[in-house]
Amino acid sequence: MLLRLPTSVSEAQQCMAEGAVPVGGATLVWATWQRDGFPELAMSLRDLPEATAVEAEALGAAVVLHRIDDRVPEVLRRAAGSVGTGAVRRTATVGGNIVGSSLRCLLPAALVLDARATVLGPDRAYETDLAEVVAKRHLLLGLRWRTPVASGYRKQPAEAGGPPPLVVATAVHGDGEGRPHLRVAVRDGYEVLGGTTACDGGTDDVLHALERTDVGALPSAARSVVREQVAGILGSLSGR
Repeated sequence: MLLRLPTSVSEAQQCMAEGAVPVGGATLVWATWQRDGFPELAMSLRDLPEATAVEAEALGAAVVLHRIDDRVPEVLRRAAGSVGTGAVRRTATVGGNIVGSSLRCLLPAALVLDARATVLGPDRAYETDLAEVVAKRHLLLGLRWRTPVASGYRKQPAEAGGPPPLVVATAVHGDGEGRPHLRVAVRDGYEVLGGTTACDGGTDDVLHALERTDVGALPSAARSVVREQVAGILGSLSGR
């Protein structure tokens, strides 16, 4: 297998045109390759500046999870820290987790940040939403978002080899007029759903409003975890 390491978007596009298979840390594909055979040509984005950024409002797709630190919002940092073991986090990448993994532990965090994705198409790089990235399995270059007022992340305990653990991500953003809005994203099984509501009222009002979103369709146990997380993040804002 020949591994190409493009250093520019144009080089990455040329690799795509030549049929190179994109790889991140290869944590998700290595076993399959050993069983079925390795591709003739692969491509890693680890030398591409657009794919290696770690900033307050940007994260590259080639960044390995253990490099995600307090430069990014809490919800994204905690999501990355919850993935696998330390050995996995030293090789798994942002792009591999969001696009290549069926669990997508980072996806709820990215959704509550209202992140936009930059992807590489055959003729250009362009911005799109996360739903399109996941549905069409685009080649992700990176994510961008606006810094939230507050954020949080919770992954329920789960037994190894069992069903995916429940994940609840939350973030509060201010709109153009300063009115705060709460975004919630929940991974229940392999499905990720969410809701958004104004949160300048009391906690009960916010929870009632969320019940009218997709969050209201969750099982009762999952809704209980959501209520705890929402109460916690709204409580952290009191006095600010």
